[in-house]
Amino acid sequence: MREFRDRDYLRTPEGFFFCVLGSVHPDDRVISYLKYIPDPSGRWGSENRRMRRILPNYTMQDLMRTFKFLRENRPEYLFYSPVMGIEMSAVPTSRISMHYRPEEKLLRLTRAERLDELQRKTVELAHLISDMSKVPMGSFGVTGSILIDIHREFSDIDLVVYGRKNSISVREALKQAYESSDLPIRRFNRKESHEWCLSKAEMYPLTYREAAEILRRRWNRGVYKGTLFSIHPVRLEDEVNERYGDRIFKPKGLIKIEATVSDDSEADFLPSTYRVENVKVIDGPMIKDILEVTTYEGLYGGLAAKGERILAYGKLEEVLDLRSGEQYHRVLIGSREAEGRDYIKPLMD
Repeated sequence: MREFRDRDYLRTPEGFFFCVLGSVHPDDRVISYLKYIPDPSGRWGSENRRMRRILPNYTMQDLMRTFKFLRENRPEYLFYSPVMGIEMSAVPTSRISMHYRPEEKLLRLTRAERLDELQRKTVELAHLISDMSKVPMGSFGVTGSILIDIHREFSDIDLVVYGRKNSISVREALKQAYESSDLPIRRFNRKESHEWCLSKAEMYPLTYREAAEILRRRWNRGVYKGTLFSIHPVRLEDEVNERYGDRIFKPKGLIKIEATVSDDSEADFLPSTYRVENVKVIDGPMIKDILEVTTYEGLYGGLAAKGERILAYGKLEEVLDLRSGEQYHRVLIGSREAEGRDYIKPLMD
């Protein structure tokens, strides 16, 4: 049986649904965030099993509300990580009632005789992207509300693609597809783009213009036959070269830097990591050995390419790699300390 992967889902005995975050977890817990809870007035699910989305947006403020809910109702799903130096939500393996795997769900949908409209579109879209990219269907999966069978007609299609090489193939194929008018797949139109940029400028420390630049660079969101879709690269087990506890992180305050991306090969995954060089500290401790900018905020993933200059504001962390003994610093985007004010922005001329 494979290990826990980013964007798998877990169900607990209370009927809570958690979404797995990343691929590095303690032996007895799975780092994940609470996404849906049972609620008779919820918009998701069926008449006899209504669910409420307790994490409406992927912002630090909304994440903190889920922590508050868990602290008051189910504190066993919170734990302090001495490795990360923070409190986080994580499901003990003993509390996992069901482990939902996106690739297994998509396979079942492809073999099903009866599908609703959204499920049918999901299978069609996966086949289309598979054909365009030459990536086999077995390397795709479906996550989100469709994975756990609580989707409604207004739901998006959230696909995953497994493996680094496959992800690159899908990215290039989608970029080409957006330029073609012969396919039922497209980028956001003007109205959709406007609404997306407005909402991001409201939720994040971004101007409308900065949000528009992020959207312009975003290859993994589009529209298929009128339905919004996203596709997320996920590492395979042999591509994860780190175990929980291999690196220890210590908070060192907040910092603002400019830097040049020296390696973007991990930027499309979650967490997204940009290796950086030629770092200039604008505000904060004058540290010389900042080697990485890492984000748990998916909005800033896959944003900048090698050679591009970025502006980053976030939590400075000292990193001790116990495997090599190496010590250096990184800037983390998506921390409690930054209170949603952190960001990565490509420096535009």
